[in-house]
Amino acid sequence: MMKKTSTDERPYAERMAAQKPDHSTLGRGKIGVVLSNLGTPDATDYWSMRRYLSQFLSDRRVIDYSPFFWQPLLQLIILTKRPFSSGEAYRSIWNNERDESPLLTITREQTEAVAKRLEEMYGDRIVVDFAMRYGNPSTKSVIDRLLEQGCGKIVFFPLYPQYSATTTATANDEAFRALMKATWQPPMRTVPSYCDHPLYIEALAQSVERKYSELDKKPDALVVSYHGMPVRYLMQGDPYHCQCQKTTRLLRERLGFAEDEVVITFQSRFGSEEWLQPYTVEEVAKLAEEGKKNIAIMAPAFSSDCVETLEEISEEIRDSFIEAGGQEFTYIPCLNSDESHIAMMVDILKSELSGWAEPAA
Repeated sequence: MMKKTSTDERPYAERMAAQKPDHSTLGRGKIGVVLSNLGTPDATDYWSMRRYLSQFLSDRRVIDYSPFFWQPLLQLIILTKRPFSSGEAYRSIWNNERDESPLLTITREQTEAVAKRLEEMYGDRIVVDFAMRYGNPSTKSVIDRLLEQGCGKIVFFPLYPQYSATTTATANDEAFRALMKATWQPPMRTVPSYCDHPLYIEALAQSVERKYSELDKKPDALVVSYHGMPVRYLMQGDPYHCQCQKTTRLLRERLGFAEDEVVITFQSRFGSEEWLQPYTVEEVAKLAEEGKKNIAIMAPAFSSDCVETLEEISEEIRDSFIEAGGQEFTYIPCLNSDESHIAMMVDILKSELSGWAEPAA
């Protein structure tokens, strides 16, 4: 005997809500956008720095040594001393007015600027927020908040122009882990690297031209310094080195500089194994010794100024250049919340939102 079908023609969700008064009626019509940056400690004291560094240096994407070897070394030796030196570095650049790191301040400013532009284009349908891979606000807390606000789709935007497993991939990993625990799991798009995006190259070129226009004399060389990584990662197939080279070539061509006017280097070496070369701290000293006493330096791999730019470049790397006989050292800030940078982010997001939302006519 065939089972009698229901004659209730109401929509399924309405029928379920009628049967269960506590049934969720939260809509899923909004789209979340997450700008993801590397991270920041909550403060500069020993324990805040230790928590942050432990999370960062325990990431197997960043340090891929066996945890049976690495964790005792990290927890018992490295993290007994490094929080003091790292805390000192952060204190030298800390935003005391807001009691936070410059990276946090800048990422918030970027988010607010992008949100304003997207609201003008899409109305209130797009919800923009930012997250940190390490530290706060955590990726999971931000994604959970977007789901609570009714976001049924998410665009996740790692703010790394050049792809690396140590940056882009681990940021995506954390977002995927957050969704693994969601009962109502939304579709998510991840923004790919944009090392050759025309608006990114143009924004970099404009930042160089703007800084050069402020100088009395054109620098002898433009040092383009990227965050380093072990050569072993390159041999394993990480495309980061190639994408850094491509960004530099496109920037040089856009500026119309000769090949010997632009020098690519890699900074922030950690540990004893070989990293991508030439090392920035050594190369700037070499340039001074070769008679290039006036240089400018920029860091295109960073979307926001942070400890690696404001402290390492502006202090440690600058000191290396001056001590070797250099005279004029000019740091060109990261793109930060510059209008050209925000325009690039919005253009990329417009493409990624295609099919999910269209700008108002």
